[in-house]
Amino acid sequence: MGGPRHPEPPVPAPAALDSTDARILAIAAEHVRRYGFAKTTVTAVAREAGMTHANVYRYFPSKEALADSITAAWLRPIEQLLAEVVDAPDPADDKLERMILALAGAHRDKLEQDPQLFDLYVEAFEAMRGVARKHRARIRTLLDRVIEEGAASGLFHLRRQERAAVFLFDMVFRFIHPVPVRMDRDIPRRVWDERLAVAVRVVLRGMTAGLV
Repeated sequence: MGGPRHPEPPVPAPAALDSTDARILAIAAEHVRRYGFAKTTVTAVAREAGMTHANVYRYFPSKEALADSITAAWLRPIEQLLAEVVDAPDPADDKLERMILALAGAHRDKLEQDPQLFDLYVEAFEAMRGVARKHRARIRTLLDRVIEEGAASGLFHLRRQERAAVFLFDMVFRFIHPVPVRMDRDIPRRVWDERLAVAVRVVLRGMTAGLV
């Protein structure tokens, strides 16, 4: 798979971003929207931000790190929304349905509204860079918590919790993984939403009926 992988620069956390970071990210995201990532340059971003490209590199050590920070910025609210659902007092099956629909819907919305930024996410996911790995791990942790909660309350009748998680991801893979989401972009949204709803119903019935 090519040469040795180098350590990935950390994606700045929200608390680590000052106004300069946020401004650079906003300008860079707009350049990606206009020109695509390949034609976006750190020099052009720096020029619009009123600084040198060397100064941009003080905040984001590479163009890839800048791209991953743009991706992290729009993924973070999705993770926060799912975490709020997990902490809500609702039954586990309701939580699981809301989480899957919210996650899948957010991916499809981003693809439709910001395709150039969504492409950055696909590239990060295909390369399994840090921003994609961390997002996937956070989502898996939140979903596991709800599955465990449903099993503990007797709502989900599971043979094995780990198998239930695998079953869930297998059933909704095409709706939450960025690569198949992009591949399905030509499927009308209404049809796509109907298929997602069917997949969610199958997941919930499988877990409540003890099939997994």
